[in-house]
Amino acid sequence: MGSAYDERPWLSLYGDDTPRELKPEHSTLLEMFTEVCRQHPERTAITYFDAELTYRELGQLSDSLAAYLQQRGVRRGDRVALYLQNVPQFVIGLLAGWKAGAIVVPLNPMYRSRELTKILGDSSPVAAISSEQGWHEAFGEVAGKLGIDIAITTSELDFQTRNDPRLFSGLERRSARNCADLVEITRSWAGRRPSEAALSADDIALLVYTSGTSGVPKGATNTHGNLVFNSEGFKARIHDKENVGVFGLAPLFHITGMVCQLGASIALRGRLDLAYRFEAGVVLDALAERKPYYMIGPATAYMALMNHPDVTREHFSSLGLVYSGGAPLPSAVVETFRKRFGHYIRNGYGLTETTATATSVPSHLEAPVDPASGTLSVGIPTFNTIVRIVGEDGEDLPVGETGEIVIEGPMVVPQYWNKPEETKAGIRDGRLHTGDVGFMDPQGWFYVVDRKKDMINASGYKVWPREVEDVLYGHPAVREAAVVGIPHPYRGETVKAYVSLRSGQSATEQELIDHCRKQLAAYKYPRSVEILDELPKTTTGKILRRQLRETARAAATGN
Repeated sequence: MGSAYDERPWLSLYGDDTPRELKPEHSTLLEMFTEVCRQHPERTAITYFDAELTYRELGQLSDSLAAYLQQRGVRRGDRVALYLQNVPQFVIGLLAGWKAGAIVVPLNPMYRSRELTKILGDSSPVAAISSEQGWHEAFGEVAGKLGIDIAITTSELDFQTRNDPRLFSGLERRSARNCADLVEITRSWAGRRPSEAALSADDIALLVYTSGTSGVPKGATNTHGNLVFNSEGFKARIHDKENVGVFGLAPLFHITGMVCQLGASIALRGRLDLAYRFEAGVVLDALAERKPYYMIGPATAYMALMNHPDVTREHFSSLGLVYSGGAPLPSAVVETFRKRFGHYIRNGYGLTETTATATSVPSHLEAPVDPASGTLSVGIPTFNTIVRIVGEDGEDLPVGETGEIVIEGPMVVPQYWNKPEETKAGIRDGRLHTGDVGFMDPQGWFYVVDRKKDMINASGYKVWPREVEDVLYGHPAVREAAVVGIPHPYRGETVKAYVSLRSGQSATEQELIDHCRKQLAAYKYPRSVEILDELPKTTTGKILRRQLRETARAAATGN
């Protein structure tokens, strides 16, 4: 007899015109892209400031680069690394890698020698495509040491002429020795096509490395089937809307940007709007100019947009769907955004290992807020997916009880690259054990409480940082918040909060403590608050709670 999760109560929340199960029409995202190129060759595929590339042009550029890669010796299953921001060359390189039969390794362009050495040493790419700036600053040195023979560089200034000084000030074209130029390759190899790679759904499309907060980062083996399932799933969830603009708010090297932006734009046979990297003023200008229909990004990006001095309601007027992913979304941010700009931000949840989305808020519904904790639901499981809450023994827990979130479905990766022990521990019988803690309500809505490792134990009581952070976000002066546990001689641990304030707003540490004390149990509210100009974040917008915890504990212990 199955548990409540096997009964999938969330299916009753699907819209009448939403299928209960999804059977992808394509085996790979590349196959889907090729079909769009054939059916709509002159439709715009990518915009980048004042540049536009049609599907025909994007197909030809990636064909030329793929033919070059194959001629240089790239074979099926080889790895090709990308070290690029949100530029057209990222998409060209990705498609070319797949057309050559390769596995693509997208890298965070903020990584420096230490991180790059770990990831490139583990993935062993035979080819790499890097920005010129990134090559000179870090990538070139590591590539040389590791013996990456096929090196291609490109400039962020290519494909556009606007050269916005907010992004490109001081950036010059700097060709790299012993490196080929991507644009020159596409010119000299124009009209050439690669040999057919004949990729299948089971072939690995990407090695996307986790953040590696403990030990060496792990490469999630996202298959072509994983990618195409979640990309087609997005289209089905918004009822097959076609030929609309998708704004690239999240970085493409991150699984959210890869699937929920690039994959979604191809599935929608639409347009991907790129703007290099996140800068709030540049994003607002691009939204006003390009008028996209759909956007997804972390909560911190929406906070930055809301707090920009030039923001108006008109900047978001074209949007029909606004989603958040990649970082926790406080309910206070959702309500503030709706009040000021008229759009409801729909929450979602997923991991690199689930190829982005595992749960999301349907386009016809709004997420409930748990009355006990104030936590905003991350939605309901997507097509063909079962999400469970399990106890320490791995058995399903009753509805409403808090435990580890376990996910099974067509988007879960089969393994970690070259790490059989980590695969055995984290992906058991096709079920991903996330390390996140949450619960399901009787209707099938899921709530993420926090990470297991982030729980604070104050005098034996569990304190989940997310709950305290949500209360802090309810204070009108708070822009960002992060809560950590620090050593305490009596309680074992006690709660400390870090916050940054909104421009033009003020609040004292005691005022923020009192704000929390009024709304939280005595063991939960922070005993100390530290106000910072900015909270440390990853390039994908996640606040680095771990870094703050280490700093706080070092200060508390004098180490």
